[in-house]
Amino acid sequence: MPNAIDMRDGGVRVAPAQRTFIAAWAVVSILKIVVATQLPLFVDEAFYWQEGQHLAWAYSDLPGLTAWLIRLGVEIAGNNHFGVRLPFLLMGAALPWMMVGIVRREFGEGRAPWLAGLATLLLPLAGTLGIMALPDVPMALATVLCIDAGTRLLRRVDHGSAVVLALGLAIGALSHYRFIAVIGVGVIALALLPSGRRALRDPRVWVAIAFGAAAWVPLLAWNLENAEAGLRFQLVERHPWSLHASGLGFIPLQALFVTPLMFAALVVAGWRASRPGNPEVVRLFGLLGGLVVLGFFVLGFFADTERVSFHWPLPGYLALIALVPAVLAGWPRWLRRVTWILAGAGLAAVFAYYIAVSIPSLRAHSAAWKWYPSNFAGWDVLADAVGEELAELPEGTRVVADNFKIGAELGFRMDDARIAVLDHPRNRFHGHAPQLQLWGLETAGRRDWGAGPVLLVVGATDVPYHSLLRRYHQLCAQVGPLPPPRVLNVDHGSQRFLLFALDGDVAADAPCVTPAMAWVDTPVSGAAVELPFNVEGWAFKDGVGLSRVEVLLDGVVVAEADYGLENPGVAGYWEISTDPSHPRVGFRATIEAADVPGAGRRWLGLRLHGKDGSVEEWREQPVIIE
Repeated sequence: MPNAIDMRDGGVRVAPAQRTFIAAWAVVSILKIVVATQLPLFVDEAFYWQEGQHLAWAYSDLPGLTAWLIRLGVEIAGNNHFGVRLPFLLMGAALPWMMVGIVRREFGEGRAPWLAGLATLLLPLAGTLGIMALPDVPMALATVLCIDAGTRLLRRVDHGSAVVLALGLAIGALSHYRFIAVIGVGVIALALLPSGRRALRDPRVWVAIAFGAAAWVPLLAWNLENAEAGLRFQLVERHPWSLHASGLGFIPLQALFVTPLMFAALVVAGWRASRPGNPEVVRLFGLLGGLVVLGFFVLGFFADTERVSFHWPLPGYLALIALVPAVLAGWPRWLRRVTWILAGAGLAAVFAYYIAVSIPSLRAHSAAWKWYPSNFAGWDVLADAVGEELAELPEGTRVVADNFKIGAELGFRMDDARIAVLDHPRNRFHGHAPQLQLWGLETAGRRDWGAGPVLLVVGATDVPYHSLLRRYHQLCAQVGPLPPPRVLNVDHGSQRFLLFALDGDVAADAPCVTPAMAWVDTPVSGAAVELPFNVEGWAFKDGVGLSRVEVLLDGVVVAEADYGLENPGVAGYWEISTDPSHPRVGFRATIEAADVPGAGRRWLGLRLHGKDGSVEEWREQPVIIE
């Protein structure tokens, strides 16, 4: 394996590469626009929209740019999916062309610029940028601007290169805390190169750096005024900072999201380019990309494992992409073709995922999967149900959300950025609690609401199941006894909402009445069964108890369960349960052949009847009837 990268390109067969890039860019851009108009808002996007409706210099989770861009898009194109994502679509469309320009300037005319642009376009992490309104999009733009400026500075320092550097540093500072990694690696890479050290001694470069540093001032000021809440969340609270083995998953995960052969090409490019003997500009690309990717690989052994982080190394890949055409040139022709085919297939797979998430029937089919896209699902159904409830409730009824996700998603669909939110573990888990408090939207509960009617919207699937009963009791402490809810089971209950119509009257000594809890022990989800088969499990409802349990297949009642069987283990597990029927909370039913319309995949559910008159349908699980 050679230790250096030869960037020379004979200039042959330029036209096919150029035509391929332009055609692919046009197709991908059109697809991105179509998907962006149909894909439901991710919960983070909805919260950034809410931030955009409360314009500020900085926020608890992010600098201000993402919210500002969303507000700009909404003002231009309206309060809809396309408006929210418009500025991000434009930035995502510009990135491949910017890569073409950088490679063309540094390595000359030929196929390499167009192939680098094509790699930027087909890399799934980069090619889908802009479909969602996330801070990674302006941060990627800032990274490419800084790469552009760095390559210019190696040749000579002038006012133009200093301006590009200042612009990139400022956009990055206003995008995300993670851009600090790009800045640190950039300084190290320049300091390791003779021309880079020369550039770092030039006053114009330091003026640009000072301009970029000034862009951090709003975020630092916010943290100083709010007890460093944002810094503590990003740098301390969200990371365990103890050695764990999860970092070993970095390589297979990145190979999956970058596609295996393209990931191998990027790794080879970084390894070869960073070694002495290469031109300085090649070493700059290699050092920038290699150090960023390697840094996030090491960080994976100490950092957060509960939130999505597979996209963090993208700035490093954007630097290495410029070198990919030269690496691929040394591979056999068949291997180059397979590399491009796999990259295109990876991009197509991501688009297919977004399309499937946008189609309710396809999304519902994935309801029992571990990777069910709950953060995209059910918000339109919820908004419609809230509208229906408000139409039946007294005028002036106030909507209160259980957590920031519901508050932001409902706010977007109802064009109301002032929906109050209860204190919830999710608010703190995502670092949004301080921001909700600053807006005056975090409410302690009924004592803050006065005597007026309230529609409380609760996400029953927003906490782990083992914590759900405790969450219900916390709701009782916040709002008082819970009346029978309207239950919304979206996608067979994989996304589940409860709507409580609360009036102003609360008896001080009233017991805590919670929504029902249940579990089907037999058959397990996805099991294959032969007719007839038994359904066994347990169910209870704190405060009042249940009177009966019905068994459903595809939403149709097929059996009345024998309810009230002894199951002492339930009370032992749910220690705080106050159902008066314990331990007689088990049930059993037999599903006969005559009750089932036919073989195949069916959805098994329960209808739970409370002694207070409530009727709640439990989430469904698939069974295969043979």
